[in-house]
Amino acid sequence: MMKKLIVSLFIVALTNCSNYGNLKVVGYLPGKLEEASGIEKTNNSSLLWMHNDSGNKNELYGLNESGVIRKTVTINAKNTDWEDITSDNFGNLFIADFGNNANKRKNLVILKINHQDLIDNSSITVEKIKFSYPNQQKYPPKKENYFFDAESLLYMNGYLYIFTKSRVKNNYGKTSLYKIPAIPGNHTAEYLGSFNNCNTKGCWITAAAISDDHKKVALLTADKVLVFSNFTSDVFFDGLLTEYNLDHFSQKEGLDFKNNNTLYITDERANGSGGKLYTFSLN
Repeated sequence: MMKKLIVSLFIVALTNCSNYGNLKVVGYLPGKLEEASGIEKTNNSSLLWMHNDSGNKNELYGLNESGVIRKTVTINAKNTDWEDITSDNFGNLFIADFGNNANKRKNLVILKINHQDLIDNSSITVEKIKFSYPNQQKYPPKKENYFFDAESLLYMNGYLYIFTKSRVKNNYGKTSLYKIPAIPGNHTAEYLGSFNNCNTKGCWITAAAISDDHKKVALLTADKVLVFSNFTSDVFFDGLLTEYNLDHFSQKEGLDFKNNNTLYITDERANGSGGKLYTFSLN
């Protein structure tokens, strides 16, 4: 009896040590998601849809909250550099294939996945939403203008919103906001504004999400969540900013709202750490 009690207390202690303040570990990601780079829960599914970033399979995984894969879907499009995922009100998914470390890509695209295909099929043909940045003239530009990488995407009211990731030394925290219609075709993105975070590489904006009530937009870094609220238009940076310290530093690249006041967060597995699914309360 005593041995069982000691084992139980040891497990509880390990579980508690896995939490970091309000950042709670709720699951461990499987080996297939070592480089998890996006997470999204749609309106018509209990699954958390996730994917890896560049160099990995063109597969989408539906997981439960414990991190167990319940469905695997092959996407009939190359994973050039999948960086984020979002969904519309109908449960259609959008995969952001616009990672652009070298700032020289001309094939930036967002892949649209029909919600019914996601339910019915294990292999899916996508529609492509192609775009370019209105203020990029050279591919690549000079290094002091490496502002055209991106890892963050969200959907609102028929538009897709892209938050860029700076590759400029001493200006890593800068992110610019663009929008394009969420319809297939070739688009020139509309520039909406910029925001300057801190300036180290840990300040990179790596994921974005919007609450179901459209009252909060959250941006993720390695150790913080930036939440904008009280915005009156889609220039989210004009809203009230609240910063939440996560008290934990890792390569965090997945972000979604579980509800209006709670976030899902994921990080990549590296050097024996990471590879977890977390929740974080904004209360």
